Amino acid sequence: MTEILRKNGIILALDVTDEKDAIEIVSKTAGCIDAVKIGYPLVLGTGLATVSKLAKFAPVIADFKVADIPNTDRLICEHVFKAGCSAIIVQGFTGPDSLAECVKIAKEYDRKVFVVSEMSHLGGDYFFTDSVSKEIASLAKKSGAFGIVAPATRPARVKELRAVIGNELKIISPGVGAQGGSAADTIKAGADWVIVGRSIYGAKDPRAEAEKVKKEIEGLIVD
Repeated sequence: MTEILRKNGIILALDVTDEKDAIEIVSKTAGCIDAVKIGYPLVLGTGLATVSKLAKFAPVIADFKVADIPNTDRLICEHVFKAGCSAIIVQGFTGPDSLAECVKIAKEYDRKVFVVSEMSHLGGDYFFTDSVSKEIASLAKKSGAFGIVAPATRPARVKELRAVIGNELKIISPGVGAQGGSAADTIKAGADWVIVGRSIYGAKDPRAEAEKVKKEIEGLIVD
């Protein structure tokens, strides 16, 4: 498998819907980002074939927040990995059997699974309360997942969830930029990578914006 991610880096959340735009943005930011995260907007607009084109520039993470019964989860994961994605983001609230199936398929394809422990938007902690988020993070650790998703908009939560999973799992944190999260604060709180979307892909110069975030991260001394 293509090596996915290096510690303390940037994941580009590419929520555009046009393939040409997507490829142009990723080609411009290649080398500044460690992976590109795509979701339903791009895939529904262009199809999964887009993955192989983007993967030429950076590893691709499928942010489908998979949340179904084990068999359906298996089918989704298989399609995603066959298309060339290096990792997939899934939900943990569906329970240990569904999550275990995602991890099982990922291992068969030598791919990675990230589990959503808490979302980054304003209402992200409405149902993902402290106890629920920690329980999901703990389940992710027990399942053998590669990492969790924790909110850059609430760095205190990142720190608390890091305490739950220890150093065995990785943390990727969305919400830097347009949602108000700080790359520096998030990394200092315990995240391994920050996820940045609109402030990069919507910028006049996406590469310059990515380099700005990269310098902010590289300026930190991380224990």
